[in-house]
Amino acid sequence: MIRFALSKSGMKVRCAANGREALEKINDKLPDIILLDWMMPKMSGPELIRRLKKNQVTSTIPIIMLTARVSEDDKVTGLNVGADDYIIKPFSPRELVARIGAVLRRSDAGDADGKITAGSITMDTQSRQVFLAGKAAHVGPTEYRLLEFFITHENRSFSRSQLLDHVWGTNVFLEERTVDVHIRRLRKILQKTDLQHYIQTVRGHGYRFAVTDAE
Repeated sequence: MIRFALSKSGMKVRCAANGREALEKINDKLPDIILLDWMMPKMSGPELIRRLKKNQVTSTIPIIMLTARVSEDDKVTGLNVGADDYIIKPFSPRELVARIGAVLRRSDAGDADGKITAGSITMDTQSRQVFLAGKAAHVGPTEYRLLEFFITHENRSFSRSQLLDHVWGTNVFLEERTVDVHIRRLRKILQKTDLQHYIQTVRGHGYRFAVTDAE
């Protein structure tokens, strides 16, 4: 059903019978986006994501997890390992196509002149590279979009709900806790060059990005 719906919408689809086969096919020919289930033979969805994120070549490919696991902890785990979206079964083919389009649009978004800078952070929106204090840094696709939004909206405070709408899209329904998960991951990346203080917690509201000196 999924393959038929995606093919009908104009997408070229490659399928794999299990996690190991999926990894082999991905490494053989990089896809624009990956759809995977949590429970797969030979390699689970989270484990496959972990392996893809460890590989610089595959680390920025957008990933959507399709699963029957409905608990908040499962959602957070899926997003924490690197999934860009989490869709609970059952879902309609129309919804899936729309969610794929939203993830791809967010992944492809970039600044017109190719580079944006704030303090010691530079983002090349064409190559999708991030430089912290002049050093290249590995940033996942969701953290990349979050950082890009922060830099282009410097010194403005945003609630978790607003960040979900702007970074993930208004047609994506996720818990506000999702924002906290990715903020922690982004701060951990910035901490490597002592820039984590750029992302400030606004008590009772949400977060703000501001270029300041470390306290």
